[in-house]
Amino acid sequence: MADETTALNAFTHPDGVALCSDDVLFHIQENGDWLYLNSPLPTKFAALFSSILHCIDNEYLLITPVEKVKVSVEQHPLIMVDYQHKTEPTQLTFFSSIGTQLPPVNIADIIVTDDGIYVPLIRGLTGKLNRACYYRYINEYISFD
Repeated sequence: MADETTALNAFTHPDGVALCSDDVLFHIQENGDWLYLNSPLPTKFAALFSSILHCIDNEYLLITPVEKVKVSVEQHPLIMVDYQHKTEPTQLTFFSSIGTQLPPVNIADIIVTDDGIYVPLIRGLTGKLNRACYYRYINEYISFD
């Protein structure tokens, strides 16, 4: 994660990038749907924008080399709908509701609470497992003995 931040800093202007507007242009609903100016954003664009979404100091931003745009998030920016085991038996690769595949996550880093199961992701983001993924994870990784 630190390498990603270093690369982003080297890629942007020396003084950082300017905030495009103080207005929140994008909104991510609790179910993972994206809105732009309160209108539904097609999934292909949501997937594209998710690749530049960052969470810095609990604030969500789309960051490009020349500007930043504020994003409001109701709960979690990404909803995980499936996962698969990769070459490492201790890692899972998650897939989001907007069709993105995320980098592998260590199983030990996944957070299980009474409210849900949460996955720490790149760029400070977190994802929440949807119902089907939640029950699959519980059956495979949680022991009730």
